[in-house]
Amino acid sequence: MSTNSAHQNRWAIGEVVFGIPLLTGILLQRLAPAPLPFALPQIFLTAAGITLSLAGVGLMLAARRELARYYQPTDPGAPTTALVQTGPYALSRNPLYLAAALLFSGVALILNNLWAVGALLLALFLCHCLLILPEERYLAAKFGADYTAYVATVHRWVGRKL
Repeated sequence: MSTNSAHQNRWAIGEVVFGIPLLTGILLQRLAPAPLPFALPQIFLTAAGITLSLAGVGLMLAARRELARYYQPTDPGAPTTALVQTGPYALSRNPLYLAAALLFSGVALILNNLWAVGALLLALFLCHCLLILPEERYLAAKFGADYTAYVATVHRWVGRKL
């Protein structure tokens, strides 16, 4: 971990913030099954889940490829030297976290797991507080007006501002 980075703790990464709640949701489902409240056949839940999961994996690969193109780390504990605003970053300031949320949602549907949906909400809250806000402060301090202009044009999760 660098002292010139967004995070100083090894656990402050998306894999932990999304992974632990997902595993907890899966464990709770084994202990006390709670199916989703929709009356859809499992085949539809599985198809939707696979679609969301594949979208998440695709977005994750595209975001990682874009960071690599600019020689930027995916680890928030490593220093950032450039503000990436192209590729998936032109449509989301947090495409890696969005990708994790899509993948998590897909798994919850495939497993027909209401616990995982609740765990996803917890993961999104933790992601916002523990990952996104410190990263935004770090990037604002490091890139100043360039980051402010980026924030003014690209939404945190998805979309461009008019």
